[in-house]
This record gives sequence, structure tokens and C-alpha cells, in this order.
Amino acid sequence: MPCPHFKITIVKRSQGQSAVAGAAYQSGERLFSEYDQKTKFYNKKKELVHAEIMLPSNAPPGYADRQTLWNAVEAVENQWNSQLARRIVLALPREVPKDQYLPMLKEFCNEQFVSKGMIADFAIHDKGDGNPHAHILLTIRAMDERGKWLPKARKVYDLDENGERIQLPSGNWKCHKENTVDWNDQKYAEVWRHSWETITNRYLEAAGRPERVDLRSFERQGVQQIPTVHLGPAAHQMEKRGIETFLGNLNRDIRTANSLMQSIRSTIRGLQRWIADLTEKKQILLDALEQAKEPTLSNLLVDYFNLRNEQRSNWSGKAKLKCTVRDFEEIRQAVDYLKAHSLNTIEDLNAAIKDLSQTAAPLRKQLKQNENRMRAIAQIKDAAAVHAKLKPIHDTFLKKNFKLTKDAYAAQHKDELDTFNKAVRTLMKLNGGTTVDFSALDAEFSALQSASAELRTQLEALQPDISALKNIRKYIDMVLNKQQLSAPGGKTSEKESVLKKLHEAKATAAPKKPEQQKNTPEL
Repeated sequence: MPCPHFKITIVKRSQGQSAVAGAAYQSGERLFSEYDQKTKFYNKKKELVHAEIMLPSNAPPGYADRQTLWNAVEAVENQWNSQLARRIVLALPREVPKDQYLPMLKEFCNEQFVSKGMIADFAIHDKGDGNPHAHILLTIRAMDERGKWLPKARKVYDLDENGERIQLPSGNWKCHKENTVDWNDQKYAEVWRHSWETITNRYLEAAGRPERVDLRSFERQGVQQIPTVHLGPAAHQMEKRGIETFLGNLNRDIRTANSLMQSIRSTIRGLQRWIADLTEKKQILLDALEQAKEPTLSNLLVDYFNLRNEQRSNWSGKAKLKCTVRDFEEIRQAVDYLKAHSLNTIEDLNAAIKDLSQTAAPLRKQLKQNENRMRAIAQIKDAAAVHAKLKPIHDTFLKKNFKLTKDAYAAQHKDELDTFNKAVRTLMKLNGGTTVDFSALDAEFSALQSASAELRTQLEALQPDISALKNIRKYIDMVLNKQQLSAPGGKTSEKESVLKKLHEAKATAAPKKPEQQKNTPEL
């Protein structure tokens, strides 16, 4: 299945990041940064497949040189908190031939970025470990027709109803800022994701592959599946060595819950589709027999038993006896289930399936909510541990008063500060603050774990009913598939079937009074 990974981030100077360093990382080149006077080099020779810069028509040809381009980008951004570039990391489909990666990526960059005026610096990485991916570094600031960088925003004066500028009490004119281009609009994240999804699926189709990629979230796709937790490199390596981790165990519980919910949901949907088809067949049957007596489920099971005996008419006596005994036991169990649940007609069976669906739905919903909350608690605890570990580094960064000293410290501790800020964002989003009550979270997690185990037990308890209904469906389907009307003239199948029996019963009972009609024998 193609990996749906597509991540968009901004390279920010306020977080100690560098556009030159980002370009050096993805291209594997040795680049000198004029901003901090340091050489950036990350050896990517083993995994680098291709690196290229795509320029719009108005860009200076010199920007085809990677070091020139990104030093020019950093030179024009003179604020301490400037946004330097936009970075996109996306997964390439393993199902597509590798020689197609370059054309599909160039098509995407040209269509969505270069044609709009952005410069796209991209690289394809593939270690041969089944994770081919691409890095795209984009310029954020627009250029004019001569290749000169434009301001990111311009000042616009507010006008009154007469088209005159509005003067404030301070004597200044009322105004606001407008962006030169709208590339930072959040709508483009959806546009770019959809474009890559379309291109990927087109190349998959051209390669003759049945798989398709969908970059929407599970919730937007309508998929009732609990997402797993990101392990991180440390936990991933421990799991690879066979060492169980807290997050690894949580992911295993989530996968078990997803598998159980998917199994029950799939079976119930199949039963509902079967009931709809069965209702249609029943209506055709009743119309053909001019509202003849509707067969009961028990009668249809008897016909299934007789049909199976007919199919074994040329078998040896020993084999026929063995299979007949087995069929009789299956039919007996099915009839016992129908009687125990007072199921006589197709309508009764339909109501039973609806009740089963209504019973399972709230259990699945609550189980999903519990697992999602447990996942959030795990993320809170992980973020809190990171926050506590890296807070001294962040506090030291805040105490730096001079810009050069502060920038140097930020560059030196870039990874730690990025990880700390990410942990703060996670805690603010999931916990509402950076103060974490571990005992309360542990108690809540334990309660949710117990509740989820109980919910799984309740869902597993529904399995016998689901199995019984599936078997009944199989038996009745075999009978109904054999009793098809063959021609508009009213002829029936030459072989004896339920339809033929009912037709003969009606013809025999026609001269008699209704109360004298012969009832179909029950098992």
C-alpha cells in the first residue's frame, strides 16, 4: 500500500534553522552559509538519487547554483524571526517504477510551485530500505519580472465611504498590511496534497497497479480507525531489538482494537447487504407466485438440507451418510438459533441484524474514544519528559541578551530547541499547559485500559451471533440461488426448488378453502 506521508513545515530563523543547512542536508552538497559563516555538510551520498533546482522564467540564472540561491534568500531576510523557506517531505510510492520518480516529482513541482513564481529545490532519497521519499525546499518571497525580491507585505491605507484616507486621533493614517502573494494561505496545503495524490494515483494506474493513495485524514475519509502513535527513533530501535516499550504496547493494543472493529463492522455490513438483496429476492418470489404463502426460514433450511442430499445422490453410501449427519447437525443448530431468538421470517432476520448493528456501534465508538484518549495521554507523558529534560537549555537561550550570542547558541542547540518547542506545542494542545499531573494521567490511563478491555470483551461476545447469522445466510442463499424463474411464461427450473414446491402447493390448494390449505412441514 502506498505510504500517504506528506508533511509541510516552515524553516524559521527564530528556531535556529537555516535555509542553507536545509539545502545542504537534502542535496548532500557542502555549502557555505554567509549568515553564520559556517560550512554546512551532511553526507547523503548513499541515499541521494537526484537533486535539482527548478527556476521560474523571471529568476536570475545564477540561482541555479544552490549556495548562491539560499544565501541570497537568507541575505534578504534580516529579521531575527524571519521565515526563510517552506519545506515539504513526501513519500514516493514503492509500487511505481523508480525511473518514474523524477518525472512525477518534476511535474508536481512545476504545476504547483514553479509556475506560480516559486523556486523549487528538490532531492530524491532512497536508502533501499523500502522508504523512498523526496525533500522539496521552496522560496517564500516573490520576485518581480527582473528577478528582484519583492516585499512579503505592503501597507494599504483604509478608505472611508468617499474614498478618502481615514485619519486617526494620533494624526497617523489608518492602514493595514496585505501580503504580496497568498502562498502562506492554509488552503494551499489542501491543494498541494490533493495535487500530489492525483499525480501519484495517475502514475500508479499507468504502472498497472490497483493501489491508490488518499492523503486525507482517517476522519475526513470516514474511516473508523484509530491512528497509531509515532514511536520515535529510540523506541523504534528498541522494538527492532525485541524490547517492548510503552508506546509499542499501546500501538499493539490499537491495532488489535482496529482489527476487531473492522472484522465486526465488515461482517455486519455484509449481512445488511445480504438482507437487502434477500428482501428483493423475496419480493420477486411473492410477485411471481401472486402473493403465495411466504416461506419461513425453517422451511428454507429444510430445503437446503434436501438440496444437499440431492447433490450427493451419486456418492457412496458411507460418504453420503457422513456428510448428511454433518449437514443435519448444522441445520439443527441453525433452527435452534432461530427458535431461541423467535426468528421466523426474513423481516425477523432483518430486525435481528439491525439490533446486532445497533448494539455493536456504540461499543465501537466508545472503544475508539478510549483508545484515542490513551494515545493522547501517552503523547502528553512523552512530551512532558522531553520538556523537563530540555527546559534548562531553553531557559539558557532566553537569558541570552545579545543577538549574535543568542543566534549562535540557537544554532548550536538547534535540535534540542526544536524538540523542546514541539513538546510545548503538544502539551498546550493536549494538556492545556506544561504542568502535568502524572498520577492523575496514570489513573485515567489505567481506567481507560480496563474500560477498553471490557468493551473488547463485549464485542467478542457478539461473535457467536454473527457466526450463526452468517451460516444461516449461506444456507438460505444456496436455496434461493437455485430457485430462479427461467422465463416470462411462468416456467420454473427443472430441478426441484423452493419456488417449484410453493407453486405446486398453491395449484393443489386452489380448489380448497383457505383453512384446508396444506401447511409446509417444519423441521
